[in-house]
Amino acid sequence: MTLNEKMRMRPLEEEDKKVFWELAFKDANPEWKKWDAPYYTHEALSYESFLDKWPHYEKQEDLFGMFVGEKLIGTVSFYWEHQPSNWLEAGIIIYDSTLWNEGYGTPFLKAWITHLFDTLPLVRVGFTTWSGNKRMMRLGEKLGMTLEARLRKCRLYQDTYYDSIRYGVLREEWLGFSHDR
Repeated sequence: MTLNEKMRMRPLEEEDKKVFWELAFKDANPEWKKWDAPYYTHEALSYESFLDKWPHYEKQEDLFGMFVGEKLIGTVSFYWEHQPSNWLEAGIIIYDSTLWNEGYGTPFLKAWITHLFDTLPLVRVGFTTWSGNKRMMRLGEKLGMTLEARLRKCRLYQDTYYDSIRYGVLREEWLGFSHDR
């Protein structure tokens, strides 16, 4: 799926395997993990261990690589909260911190949400973050999503409690919102 002349996203393929491992699993304490649910442990994997898990990432409908030029910079994903009622949560990770605040998150997540509404019988798409991740909260607001829930002080990170934050958008809201912001 092409977003513009330099940005595209697609399922991960064999050619992406090594770079994906380097971005997501090589380091025990990557910078991106400080913002992506850091209250959950992250485990570095040797390349050999990662190869056993690779089939869970390759050519999957719930995980697409985000590419700028030919470079893999991150992933968009979804998981089912409750598939019988078509309730899913989406996510986005830009692994390289030098690319944060460069304008990639908004168009990629916008395209991903549009793709999800176009390909699945969804009524709502949402994401969950935490109150320490101001960039992700701002992204939800920029995309016209609604702050649906704030569960106070339920995420413990570095001896501080943070709120769990949920944003969501209904299909009719997504179709009616001007995404030119």
